[in-house]
Amino acid sequence: MKALAVSGLTFTYPDGTQAVNGVDLQIATGERVAVLGPNGAGKTSLLLLLIGVLEAQTGSIEIGGLQLEPASLGEIRRRLGLVFQDPDDQLFMPTVQEDVGFGPANLGLRGPELKMRVKEALDAVGEADLAERAPHHLSGGERRRVSIATVLAMNPEILVLDEPTSNLDPAGRRELVALLSGMEASQVVVTHDLPFALELCPRAVILDGGRVVADGPTPALMADRDLMSRHRLELPYGFDPANIRRR
Repeated sequence: MKALAVSGLTFTYPDGTQAVNGVDLQIATGERVAVLGPNGAGKTSLLLLLIGVLEAQTGSIEIGGLQLEPASLGEIRRRLGLVFQDPDDQLFMPTVQEDVGFGPANLGLRGPELKMRVKEALDAVGEADLAERAPHHLSGGERRRVSIATVLAMNPEILVLDEPTSNLDPAGRRELVALLSGMEASQVVVTHDLPFALELCPRAVILDGGRVVADGPTPALMADRDLMSRHRLELPYGFDPANIRRR
């Protein structure tokens, strides 16, 4: 069974903009896949379709064999955890432990069971000592890890991360790679940070014009200069994908 199976997905906005145009994508359990592409390629629209914020005109989405439809939306959103680009969009309670416990509490968890779920999620990101802290007093890297903990507390099967290195300094970025590479959950990483994608994700797909235009090993795609140029993807000056040390 695939962790994620997308078939023939299309979506057009009311103004006529076709954001997703026949996307097929399968991700195996435990696989980490980067989704790359220029601005306007359809990456954000694809994320919104996966979590049911947008409804596809055609095609299907399955998470762990469960098809996305109105009756299954709640379970789909438990199985697929979205980590927002800006942690401040995800952290809104007075303390870290209240933020991490918010989702499980809405599922009905209470008392010792809820406390254990919060502890396990914070332990998983190495931030158990932040439980009593106010989220707005945390560093950028701490907020990023806590935002991931809020999703882990829901026991998702797939983590979807939207620009996870945004506003992180080099140390925070390195710590995030170490954290994510040690997790068992399948991961879909939407990012413009190509070195991060190369270090974390063995596989990448390139989305452009709402279509998957390339799908393969991340180093091979990034080494293809013509492919990268056609889809407005550019590695940092002097960066050689052959020399990256992958996790």
